[in-house]
Amino acid sequence: MTRDDSHLVVDAIVIGGGFGGCNSLYKLRNLGLSVKLIEAGGAFGGVWYWNRYPGARVDTEMPSYQFNIPAVYKRWDWSERFPGDDELRRYFQHVDSVLGLSRDTFFNTIVTGVQYDNGTGRWNVSTDAGLTASCKYVIAATGSSYKKHCPHFNGLENYTGQLIHSADYPKHLDVKGKRVGIIGNGASGLQIVQNLAKEDCQLNVFIRTPCFAIPMKQRSIPPEEAEMMKGYYDGIFERSYNSASGFPHNTIFQSALQANPEERKELFDELWARGGYSFLVSNYYDFLLNEKANSIFYDYWVKQVRARMTDPAKMDLVAPLKQHMLVGTKRPSLEQDYYEMIDRPNVTLHDLKNSPIIEFDATGVATGNSQVSQHHELDVLIFATGYDAVTGSLLDLSIVDKNQVPLAEKWKNGVLTHLGLMVPDAPNLFIVYGPQAPTSLANGPPFIEKEVDWICKAISKMQQEGITAIEPTQNAAEAWREQVVAVSQNTLYPKTDSWYMGANIPGKRREPLIYLGGMQSWWKACMNSLHSWEGFATSI
Repeated sequence: MTRDDSHLVVDAIVIGGGFGGCNSLYKLRNLGLSVKLIEAGGAFGGVWYWNRYPGARVDTEMPSYQFNIPAVYKRWDWSERFPGDDELRRYFQHVDSVLGLSRDTFFNTIVTGVQYDNGTGRWNVSTDAGLTASCKYVIAATGSSYKKHCPHFNGLENYTGQLIHSADYPKHLDVKGKRVGIIGNGASGLQIVQNLAKEDCQLNVFIRTPCFAIPMKQRSIPPEEAEMMKGYYDGIFERSYNSASGFPHNTIFQSALQANPEERKELFDELWARGGYSFLVSNYYDFLLNEKANSIFYDYWVKQVRARMTDPAKMDLVAPLKQHMLVGTKRPSLEQDYYEMIDRPNVTLHDLKNSPIIEFDATGVATGNSQVSQHHELDVLIFATGYDAVTGSLLDLSIVDKNQVPLAEKWKNGVLTHLGLMVPDAPNLFIVYGPQAPTSLANGPPFIEKEVDWICKAISKMQQEGITAIEPTQNAAEAWREQVVAVSQNTLYPKTDSWYMGANIPGKRREPLIYLGGMQSWWKACMNSLHSWEGFATSI
């Protein structure tokens, strides 16, 4: 089918083909709406379509990271506790084959404009492929991790080696005998390092802020175990929906300060051996609220890490005995053998706080200062520098509201949404996995299902009541922003510069981008708003 220069007139347009977009398309179609999905990539998967670097894998364990759709999961068995990117792409292909999502999807198409037409009461959507659309509802499911962040360095344009961003990793990259540099020490950087370190290359890891990583404890899942677990899926999904974080883990409502050292060590040892995020989400609740409790976590962690390494200088850089970070206030990572791999002789760690990057030239990079510098020859340079997270992809849609005000202008003094779901003066525009909702601090699929469920409930209620449009009031959005800020200030998150706070992008406003009150508090507010459209203006 040729889709160039086509014009669609439909009930709803969904933007983005990850978990949020696929779930939206599926559930909106079930409401009887005419729906089309527009996706920038060549297939479904969202971040799992783009992430193809060595070692890329999800850090939420199965079976809680998937769609709760029996028709999908009854014929799908996960092969690993933490599946890799290849398996996740195959999963999305399976989802498509079961649900028939492709027939309503335009791939390799980037949305370039979303503008409200007051005359028709509809949204006009434009794309780079010539496709245009008119719709009543827009669901912006662009995700938190799409717009790549490539930092500026002096002289980078002069570098003649191979330059790669982790989200654009080539299908084949031969590093044998090469000098490889990697900048960025988050989840993608960690996964790339622990894989490339095993190759016959000289790996230079440039570290400004050491990561906080805990054991993944990866393992294979035999087919019979995967099938057996389906008997528990209802309980696992229900637990995920009703938890604060979207994870089905056990929780402890006890302060770390109330337990004695022996009790703490017993619990820490148990959760550390269990692997995954159990060490954080099944542990004492107050490590993100109290610095003294946080330091207890750090002291345990640093001993575990240093025991796995032999090089004292490397230990002092990545796991110094004196606490250098607040545990959990940047995105925690799961590792398999990261600390053993950076301890290898073919891996050199560069401390960018003491010797920052000065400039690049044709053959590599100089670090140090104006008095003393060192040049590092690099054949390959990898940016694992993440994304303009949470808001970047939304702003790139060039959304213009009913008053002809661009979203970028509306948010120049801070993000403003109601419940992280809608924006004032933008009728029937819904956001999935965006700012001011639990989003990146919740397990994605269960949280996304709650968001999409609310959108469907709202549309159904509109249809029943003869309402043509809803939009949040300015007062409601301002009150929600105040609540997002207030909850954040009761935690340790604001004490750290992270993408949770918008602090990873130069010039980006520093503010809490994630609602930290948990899924249950957020969901209660969402459901209360549906009773009598509290916080919303309606149009007949």
